[in-house]
Amino acid sequence: MRRSFVAALALTLGLAACSSGGTTSGPTASSTGIRPSASSGPPTGSGPSTGAGTATSTASPQGSSGSATSAQTSFAYVPLWPFGSVAAAQAWQREAAAGGHQPWRLDAGEVAVAFARQYLGFTEIDHVVRRTVTADDAHVTVGYTVAGATGTAGVIHLVRIGSGAGRPWEVVGTDDTVTFSLTRPRYGSTVAGAITVGGRIAGVDESIRVTARQPSGIVAGYCCLPAGAPVLWSVPLRLPATLTGPLTIVASTGGHLAAVERFAVTGVHSGR
Repeated sequence: MRRSFVAALALTLGLAACSSGGTTSGPTASSTGIRPSASSGPPTGSGPSTGAGTATSTASPQGSSGSATSAQTSFAYVPLWPFGSVAAAQAWQREAAAGGHQPWRLDAGEVAVAFARQYLGFTEIDHVVRRTVTADDAHVTVGYTVAGATGTAGVIHLVRIGSGAGRPWEVVGTDDTVTFSLTRPRYGSTVAGAITVGGRIAGVDESIRVTARQPSGIVAGYCCLPAGAPVLWSVPLRLPATLTGPLTIVASTGGHLAAVERFAVTGVHSGR
C-alpha cells in the first residue's frame, strides 16, 4: 500500500547505487494501492501465496546483503519497526560491532514475530509459519496455534536497513491478501487530520479494528466495523495535529478462534 510513488522512488534509488489515542465510531469506500513486497522492477501483479490468500506485490529495491553503500542515507520505504530511520539502524550496527546486544534483529523471522507481539500487541501471534528470504528482502508469514491447529495471521514484509555488512531487518509493511487488505491511505503518502482507512475483506461476522501507531503507542483508533463476505471496507480516523514522522496504520480482525486472526499494516508519513 502508491504504485507510481514507490515505483519511481525505488527506480531512482536503484540507479543511484542501486502505531494511546482517541476512538471514533461510525463507518465504505473503494480503495487503491498495494503493500510493498518483494520483486525487482516496477510494481506489477501478484506475488507468492501466503496461505491466507494470494499476496499482491510491488517493487523492492535490491542490493546484495553486506555490500550496501558504506554510508546509506536514504530508504525507499517507510521505516516502521524496530528502527525509525537509517541513522538509528546504523547506530545499532556500531553498537553491535562493539559487542552490543539484540542479535535477533539480524533474523527476519524473529523481527517479524516481535513486531506482531511487541509492537502491535498481538500476543497470540507467536511463531513463523513460513518465510521467503533473499539477501535484502523477506516475506514472513506469522501465525497462532489454537487446539493444535495453526492459523496464519499476516505476511510481514521486511528489508535490510543500515550500511555495509551486518545490516538488520526493518519491517516496512505487510502483503495484501485476497481475504484481507489495507490499501488506503496510499503507502508512503503524507497524512494529517481526518483520514479514511480502508481495503477489502472476505469472511463471516468479521469486526475490523483500526489503529494508528508510533513507537510511543497508539495515537488514534477506531473500533469496530462489522463486515463479512467479499466487500470493500472503510472507516474514518482522526490523527492528532502534533504528529510527525513515520506512522503505522494497522487493521485487524478476529474473535472466532483468536483475538487477532488476520491483520494488515501500511506505512505513511504524518504531518502536513
